[in-house]
Amino acid sequence: MKSIALMHDRSNGLGGGFAAYGIYPEYADHYALHVFYDSLAHRAAAEEFINEHFNVDASEMIQTRKVKAITNSPLIWRYFVQPKKNRLLASELTEEEYMVQCVMKINSCYDGAYIFSSGKNMGAFKGVGYPEDIGEFFRLDEYKGYIWTAHGRFPTNTPGWWGGAHPFTLLDWSIVHNGEISSYDANARFLEMFGYKCTLQTDTEVITYIFDYLMRKQGLSIELAVATVAAPLWKEIDRMEEGQKETIKALRTVFGSLLVNGPFSIILGTRNGIVALNDRIKLRNMVAATKGDFLYVASEESGIREICPDPEEVWVPKGGEPVIGLLEGVEHI
Repeated sequence: MKSIALMHDRSNGLGGGFAAYGIYPEYADHYALHVFYDSLAHRAAAEEFINEHFNVDASEMIQTRKVKAITNSPLIWRYFVQPKKNRLLASELTEEEYMVQCVMKINSCYDGAYIFSSGKNMGAFKGVGYPEDIGEFFRLDEYKGYIWTAHGRFPTNTPGWWGGAHPFTLLDWSIVHNGEISSYDANARFLEMFGYKCTLQTDTEVITYIFDYLMRKQGLSIELAVATVAAPLWKEIDRMEEGQKETIKALRTVFGSLLVNGPFSIILGTRNGIVALNDRIKLRNMVAATKGDFLYVASEESGIREICPDPEEVWVPKGGEPVIGLLEGVEHI
């Protein structure tokens, strides 16, 4: 909260949020559904679906505190759930795909209800306001996690509303994004062929689904997923060694519609670590730093130094070159 507050002027109060991993150790094997409701009636309708498809081991309102700058908040609820075994078996889906389809169903078909976080032992906290106020509102000082991301939004093409704030999440993936992509329509059309519902009309939602599709559904490594999203220029591909050249050409051919064009810097959060990435020609700023076991990434170096005054190493990643931070003992994202 202290770090993102320093970058207050990069946002305009219409969106702020955080994602945190490791915050629910007592329910580590459960999916934590964070849900916005417009009213009690909308909650009742969505809960009928949730109870029909999941075993709900805990259901509660997410505790908040009064913050003068935060007004007109929706009802904010939290459920710790596991798929009902008979439903899961009948669906013939993997557990994660079952979760994704249930989340998509509620978010696209149930008015006044929006699941904005659905991973295990992690959660997103976001809304309309400056991020430091959103953090205070959600009482984030009472949580402990091993990975945190934060974002202040300055919406340009879509309205500022609670569901539109960053991070965007699906399962354990979370994305915070600075920039604006021009490939939204092509990206969304491709994803919708595979069951994704792009209901928010925003590029950050699409980026989240791209990584889910490439890595969870197609089994690509993070390096190959990055080479798809921020593909090297053709002249760079021509200079590669033969084996690598053929692989990258194949990705450009098969997944060409998932190439992300336009200025962007993103941080992808997962249970195993984070990946930070710029667009190929670096139209958005991003700085990385390390100290001891800690990795920091921010839009500005000052944001890092606010919470780590003396980093051991500071660098500016090249365009299209990922910064990957893994937990100790973990070999891949």
